[in-house]
This record gives sequence, structure tokens and C-alpha cells, in this order.
Amino acid sequence: MRRPWIVGVLLAGLLLGACGDPASGPEQSPPDPALPTAAASPTTTTRQRPAASPAAATTPTTAGAAAKAPTVVYLGDSLAMESQKVLGQSLRDQVNARYTSAPYSGTTLCDYLEGTGERSLVPPADKAATLVRSLRPDFVVLQFWGNSWGYTPCMDGITYDKEPATYFKRYAADMRRLTEQIADAGAARRPRIIWVSQGPDPMTPERIRTVNALYAARAAASHDLVADAGRTVSPAAARYTWAQYLPCTTYEHDHPSYCTQPGRDRTALHRDDDYLHFCLAPTTSTPKPCPVRSPGIARITREITRVIANHVG
Repeated sequence: MRRPWIVGVLLAGLLLGACGDPASGPEQSPPDPALPTAAASPTTTTRQRPAASPAAATTPTTAGAAAKAPTVVYLGDSLAMESQKVLGQSLRDQVNARYTSAPYSGTTLCDYLEGTGERSLVPPADKAATLVRSLRPDFVVLQFWGNSWGYTPCMDGITYDKEPATYFKRYAADMRRLTEQIADAGAARRPRIIWVSQGPDPMTPERIRTVNALYAARAAASHDLVADAGRTVSPAAARYTWAQYLPCTTYEHDHPSYCTQPGRDRTALHRDDDYLHFCLAPTTSTPKPCPVRSPGIARITREITRVIANHVG
């Protein structure tokens, strides 16, 4: 297991890159028997607009099920970039969702705010409110590690290491503004926002704890939801202790390709050279969805899917 203090020099490259060469195809999770299944449809690509899933012959039952199929928009940073195809496939398989993803590596909440102009890394067409107005989603899933090192211009140079109190104040304010913009764009059809909690960070464990608390507080204040995906990639008895390997879950035992070291009853969540991302393929300079099966991504996306499935209808 690597030492957390030797990876700091790699941070900029790791945050800007998500995994892999998509030529080998995106990883896909097997169907989850714990959730209702639906017909599969082609995998999504970044910023792909939703298409109707294939439908069986129309009956009163299938017509009712189709009416409840949710539309989901997935936004975020490199963690969302690497997970986007797996989440899209999971949502289509489990809840027959119409799905659009528009993640950008290296971003944070302010990048998705309208009104940030050239200071944003996200183009106007993919701002959260713009996508809500055009797609009318039922859910907007937001997954952000919490950019703390000042890469994106819209953070105005505020970083956690230099100004932690200012950083958290700004982060909370951006959460509120983004919620308001999404709500205003949705109007009478306001989507539910799902804030995705983050897993442990060996460099700034208390920062992640506070960011997750802000997500929970924001969700409670605006009657939205939290998907505690970070819990699924944390030790059972130590939520904020980073681990490269965790014991294989029942799901991973049932789907052996997700239990990477069955002889030791454990699976890999991170590569040796990347403590942040969950893709087990090398990080590249051009961000792309993860091209290999990765247990951490499967755990995170299954939890997001579970939360949506529990609130559909």
C-alpha cells in the first residue's frame, strides 16, 4: 500500500485525468438481482442526449412502467467522468432510465453555474440549469470530490490548504446557488438533486468529512437526496479511513470479475499510483470513461442506482 505523503506531487495530473482508452469498451456491471430489471439499451457517451429504451409490446402494465421510467442527468468531475458509462448502463438495466452525462474532469460546483462565463471549464450548453431546461430530468446526480487546490478559475484561487474556512463557506454557497438554478430551471417540474458522498481521502480526511456533511445539510434543506456512495468504498468500521483494498462483498463473490484477489478475499479499489480515482486502468492525459471493470466504480454506481430506484414512481 502506498504512502499518502508521496502522492501529492501527482495530484494535478490525477485530478485532470480520468481513465483509459475507450477503444477496449466501457466496463459494465452485471445485472443486479436485488433491483428490478428492464430491457438494456446502448451505452451512453459523454453529453449524449437521452434516447428511449427499447420497449416490449404495449400492455397496461408495460405502459404504466414506461410512464415511471426516470430521466437522469449526471454531472461532475473526474470521478463522474470515469463512472459515467457504468452508471448509464446500470440505470437503464435497473430502472429503464433515459440518461445523459456531462462530466468534466478538474471541475467543481461553480463550473456548472450559469453566469460564470470564461471562468468556467464547462461550456454553456452543459451548464446544469441549461440541461434541466432542455431535458426536463427527474433526477440530477452531482458527484464532486470537492476541488480544493485552485485549478478551476471560478474558485477565485480559494483553496482548502490556505483558507479552509473560506473554502467551506464558498463551497456551501455554490451548493446553494446550484440548487437554486436547477430548481428555477425545472420550475413546476423541479428535479430531485442527488448529492453523491465521497470516499476517504488520505491527504485531507477532515476535508472530505466536512464536504459530505455539507452535502447532507444541503439535501435536507432543499428536500433532496444523498447517495452515500463513499460508504461503499470505505472500511465498514472506519468511514473516513482510506484503503486501497477492501473485503469482497456478496455481490463481488457472486460476480467474480469484481473480486480481484479471491484467494485473499479482497478486491482492489485503487491503483498503486492513484489514490483518488477508482478506475483500475492507468490515468491518461485525455479524460475518458474507464475502459476496464473496476470494483470501486461498480460499488459507487450501484449505490446511486439504488437510491434512484427507491425514489422512482
